[in-house]
Amino acid sequence: MALNSERIITSLLDTDLYKLTMQAAVLDHYPNTMVSYRFKNRTPEKKLNQKAFDWLQGQIRLFGELKFTTEEIEYLRTTVKQLPERYLEFLKTFTLSPKDEVQLTFDAATGDFKARIKGLWVNTILYEIPVLALLSEAYFKFVETDWNYDGQEEKAKKKAISLLEFGCAFSEFGTRRRRSFKAQDIVMRGLVEGDLSYKSGATAIPSAGLRGTSNVYFARQYGLLPIGTVAHEWMMAIAAVSQDYKNANVLAMEQWRSTMGDANVGVALTDTFGTDAFLRDFPRRLAKIYAGVRQDSGDPLLYIEKVSKFYDSVGIDKSTKVIVFSDSLDLEACKKYKAATDKAGMLCSFGVGTFFTNDFYNLKPPHKKSTPLNIVIKLSSAGGKPAIKISDNLGKNMGDKVTVERVKRELGYVERTWTAGEEDKRWNSEEISP
Repeated sequence: MALNSERIITSLLDTDLYKLTMQAAVLDHYPNTMVSYRFKNRTPEKKLNQKAFDWLQGQIRLFGELKFTTEEIEYLRTTVKQLPERYLEFLKTFTLSPKDEVQLTFDAATGDFKARIKGLWVNTILYEIPVLALLSEAYFKFVETDWNYDGQEEKAKKKAISLLEFGCAFSEFGTRRRRSFKAQDIVMRGLVEGDLSYKSGATAIPSAGLRGTSNVYFARQYGLLPIGTVAHEWMMAIAAVSQDYKNANVLAMEQWRSTMGDANVGVALTDTFGTDAFLRDFPRRLAKIYAGVRQDSGDPLLYIEKVSKFYDSVGIDKSTKVIVFSDSLDLEACKKYKAATDKAGMLCSFGVGTFFTNDFYNLKPPHKKSTPLNIVIKLSSAGGKPAIKISDNLGKNMGDKVTVERVKRELGYVERTWTAGEEDKRWNSEEISP
């Protein structure tokens, strides 16, 4: 059997919703902007072998054959109603060109892998999620193979019920670092089963529930709501193009509003250039419109305190605002942050990723945790200028070092580390182990 006989990505909907919503906003505001992306492996000890690289390369080549079908576009029209009609028309003829836009290199001697994506932003924006998903699948298909799918559906069901019994509202966010497409499909079945089982009980808490999934393909398959709004990429590119880092967040939010409409702006992502800088310049008029904020780096307990004080300071009823947690989550973390957010008098929800879709153990004794890859693809330039990210965790900062240091000085950024967000601390929990 040839390495590439089985196509893994069969639909352009097999991506996170925020890639599609951002693509719509890019089409509106930056249709001619050129960008580049770079890959980073935060777990460098985990390397590909030649078979994994060849398989990955073949799978990415197949992207060029994918198109949005009439049925998929109609699904987006009726389900993601904030997408403008002009964008849906654009999708009718949209195609990717991986041979022109994606450059992969592999050193067989060292196992080092590099990926660079370059082209029009409105086109290349759709590569990140499927490339990362396939890279993870390649590693666990050809390199680390001491695992199987046994028990994954029941494990996901138990996780869902545990979260629901604690009163948590949550969504599945695990596409980028899933063990495989099959693994995510199995997990989705388990989560749906857990949600249905919980809601059929007499003690179900109305505010708890599986809210949906960030993966648009699986949302469609399982009749769930596709979840997501915007990623760091949006603010990074706008700051690079405008070179106005002090006002980049506000400009990004205003342009987002103009495409999505005030009723659909969702939550604000605060940590692209540090949450402190964001909150200092978060206008009350926008804070009222946005449903809340998303926490994606740094200390979540400190974040809750900062956001609570912010809403109090601008006279907004924080009990109507939500914090969406999306970084390094497991059962213990979700429950801890739910209790803290409740105590602060705010709403919360959880976007749980790798803990759902890449939670495996080795088959051979002593059955150690099979640690996921921590891999990212981030925007490296936009409009010919370096694109950077300065998060609430020093370990997540990315981009041109000279630009990073300059912007830190401009924004009064304070260096912080958050050890609980590091990869070697993330996935060693024995919760719901075999």
